[in-house]
Amino acid sequence: MKVSVIGLGYIGLPTAAVLASRKVEVVGVDVNQNAVDMINRGEIHIVEPELSILVRAAVQTGYLRATMQVEKADAFMVAVPTPFKGEHEPDLSYIKSAAEAIVPVLEKGNMVILESTSPVGATEKMMSWMKELRPDLSFPVFGDNGGEADISVAHCPERVLPGHVVCELIENDRIIGGVTTACAQLARELYKIFVKADCLITDCRTAELSKLVENSFRDVNIAFANELSLICDKLKIDVWEMIKLANRHPRVNILQPGPGVGGHCIAVDPWFIVDSTPNEAKLIRTARLVNDSKPNFVLEKIRKAIEVTGKEKAELTIACLGLAFKPDIDDLRESPALKIAQQVGLMGINKLVLVEPNIDEIPHGFDVPTTELMDLESALLEADVVVLLVEHMLFKEMDLGILSGKQVVDTRGIWG
Repeated sequence: MKVSVIGLGYIGLPTAAVLASRKVEVVGVDVNQNAVDMINRGEIHIVEPELSILVRAAVQTGYLRATMQVEKADAFMVAVPTPFKGEHEPDLSYIKSAAEAIVPVLEKGNMVILESTSPVGATEKMMSWMKELRPDLSFPVFGDNGGEADISVAHCPERVLPGHVVCELIENDRIIGGVTTACAQLARELYKIFVKADCLITDCRTAELSKLVENSFRDVNIAFANELSLICDKLKIDVWEMIKLANRHPRVNILQPGPGVGGHCIAVDPWFIVDSTPNEAKLIRTARLVNDSKPNFVLEKIRKAIEVTGKEKAELTIACLGLAFKPDIDDLRESPALKIAQQVGLMGINKLVLVEPNIDEIPHGFDVPTTELMDLESALLEADVVVLLVEHMLFKEMDLGILSGKQVVDTRGIWG
């Protein structure tokens, strides 16, 4: 078998590497020439534990290579971004581009699997784009389990945690949603090559919604914790202590509040449900609004910390610790920490120092002359105000004595 993985990002590259480690010929396709070149050297362009070793071994043994051109394969796995546009409308342009790239090399007996987290109906939409361009091939019809088709089409959403992707690709259950049952069964055979857990068969629409629901469930629970932090602030109560006490109830497990919700999944996927069913998804919409507004609360806390210093803004240096959307990774997608830091840079302060141990250059969106990427010790020595935005292990283990005399905004509650 030869498998083509379209999109070599945080999901596509680990998936390609894990498949290649099982001695499957894998060709990874990406539009980023730098990423393609790095992978072909056995290097990786993202931060993910265990992935570097896996990619190096797969490239050296000849089971994995990268290219910018789609070529013939037995199966195509599409792992491209699915952001939103406008008023939180799903943007399927990357999926459409992937479909258009695949169709010239598509042959009878091939399988196309959409891994990208998508709104309900996206798998069928992708199939319709391919069908328009290849009228010589027959495609399955949703629910027609008795019909046969030249091409098999399925949806298998990833459900992994950044920082643990390699392990969870293998250990987590997978949902295999076929356009037909036959499509799902064929896709299941591919995933069982590397998935040790169960591969659960359903239809593509149910698989699409299940992934969106999983992330919406988490978003709603985070919103509850974030709303509690607003309530506790109003009532002059320590939210961290209150949650710790409430969680002693045997059937209560409140999450920890933070500066917002980031990442390409939890911050995006609930909007796909809202877009599909705007009148029904009231709780899901409200949770999104609560989490999206949390950075404003943090920025107000930073403004108050500035006032307490007694200095003019133009004299101040503020250190923002962490830019990623979660601890110990380099992924900045939809990161509330990044958005907050960018807004701090617009406050008219003398200098903004950023501490993000997993990147080596200042991201777009900052006034570079007044912004500097620093190591932790240097940043803390310079800063008048310290804002903890991400609970990287580096920050958990630091000597808190160095914070003496500084104004501190701890959005994660890890410094007590």
